Amino acid sequence: MSVPPSASPARAPWQRLWSLSLPVAMGYLPLGAVFGFLLVQAGAAWWLGPLASLFVFAGAAQFMVVPMLAAGLPLLPIAVATLVINLRHIFYGLSLLHRLPSAWWARAYLVWALTDENYSVITALPARASTAEIVGVAALNHFWWILGTVIGALAGAQITTAWAGIDFALAALFAVLAIEQWRAARTMVPILVAGVAYAVALVVLPAQALVVSIALTVAAGLVLGRHQLAEQQQAADPS
Repeated sequence: MSVPPSASPARAPWQRLWSLSLPVAMGYLPLGAVFGFLLVQAGAAWWLGPLASLFVFAGAAQFMVVPMLAAGLPLLPIAVATLVINLRHIFYGLSLLHRLPSAWWARAYLVWALTDENYSVITALPARASTAEIVGVAALNHFWWILGTVIGALAGAQITTAWAGIDFALAALFAVLAIEQWRAARTMVPILVAGVAYAVALVVLPAQALVVSIALTVAAGLVLGRHQLAEQQQAADPS
């Protein structure tokens, strides 16, 4: 049966959102499940995982918090570490200012829900994308993360035997992302900077090596980025 012409435009945007969100779901569902599982295995109530994914939605930072909470660290170090890890989202947001909707509620949600994956998906939307489309795809990705967390948390509540090594899933993901970044950029500078930063942090402040190394890496990225920008401007204007 043919679809009336008037019905096609209304369905097309949501079909596009689904196709853009589906690859994100393939990553968010298993990773969210691992987070929920690890949080319950660390001693938290099962409902805390979905609650964290609903109100925090920070991906890597949520994984980082699990061992910190299990170790009984106070709130301040956890907040500082989360801030440092998510500093990259500031630059994401700056590059998306022209795409953010005018409605305050939509802008507020998108600023809060800005993750690496949401950034990639939103930038892939056409320039004429409506507020409903932009917010819709971000909310759909958020839903996949919450659903994965619920599945993992419920599984963790039922399994009494600890599964050693499952927390390596996030490290494996970032290893793959680092390899893909190297294949795209064809430079070892980011990897070398990260390695040197962590080595320095281990010597200077081993108890906070992760936070210190991330801060050093961000600082190095700002310096190298400014230097590269100056070189590009000089090449464009030799005089």
